[in-house]
Amino acid sequence: MTQRPELTHYACVLAVQDLAATSAYFADVLGFGEEWREADDWRLLARGTVKLMIGRCPDERPANAIGDHSYFAYFHVDDVDALHAEIAARGAIIRQAPADKPWGIREMEIATPDGHRMVIGQILPRPA
Repeated sequence: MTQRPELTHYACVLAVQDLAATSAYFADVLGFGEEWREADDWRLLARGTVKLMIGRCPDERPANAIGDHSYFAYFHVDDVDALHAEIAARGAIIRQAPADKPWGIREMEIATPDGHRMVIGQILPRPA
C-alpha cells in the first residue's frame, strides 16, 4: 500500500482591510515577528512555529461581518494563562478569558481588529 503524503503546517492566510494596522496588532500586541513582506500587499508573520500570511484586501468585507466564519485557527500553547496575561497587558482583544472546557482543554478566544477569531488551548492533565 502506498503511504499517504503528510501535510505540514505552514501558514494560515488572512485577508485584511488595513495591512499596516493588522501587522502592528500582531507584532505589538500578540508578539509576532515579521519574516517577510511583499510591497504593500503581503506580510508573513510568525510566533514560534505559528505563521500567518496576511494580505491587503481593502474592498472585501471585514471578518467581523461574516459571523462564525471569522474563526480561522486553533492553536495549542503550554501555558494559556501566561499567554493571556502577556497579551491582555498589551491590549489584546480577548473574547473569552481562559476557561476549562469539558473536553479537557483550557481555552481562550482572541480576535483581531478586523474580527478574525482564533482559539488558543492548553491540554489539561487527565485525572488519575
